[in-house]
Amino acid sequence: MKKLALLFAGLSLFVATGCNDDDNNTIEYPLVGTWQPIKEVVTTVPASGAGVSDEITYTTCQQEGRWVLVEGGTGKRTDKGDSATPGQCDTTFERNLTYTYDKSSKAIQIKYQGIVTPDKGKVTTLNETTLNLTIEDTTDPNEYHSVTYTLKRIPQ
Repeated sequence: MKKLALLFAGLSLFVATGCNDDDNNTIEYPLVGTWQPIKEVVTTVPASGAGVSDEITYTTCQQEGRWVLVEGGTGKRTDKGDSATPGQCDTTFERNLTYTYDKSSKAIQIKYQGIVTPDKGKVTTLNETTLNLTIEDTTDPNEYHSVTYTLKRIPQ
């Protein structure tokens, strides 16, 4: 009986100390880089009912826009759109920006030069090739509004 108890104690000790799952093999991809806008999803949820989401796939001209995020929390956003001249694209929005990003909570705040109210939201996907960035507008207590941008990393 003592041998059985000793065997059980030894196996218990082996099980308790034999497996260590402390190794974190998660790869962290940088937010820093040049990003190409691909599409956006606009979601509206009224306090009194079901929400609606609309997916907007960007045109070729819109996909020529760039979000450039630099070390130190600075960058520039350039949006492009179709021109009145066929086959050409026009710049529709171009602003320098500053941003703060908390990796642990995935919270991001983007402040554009010349615009008082910053965009606040979350990074919902960040990997080698894709950034999904959800910007929330909670100014109306009767309605939730968000825009989720899907951006593709442009290799440098």
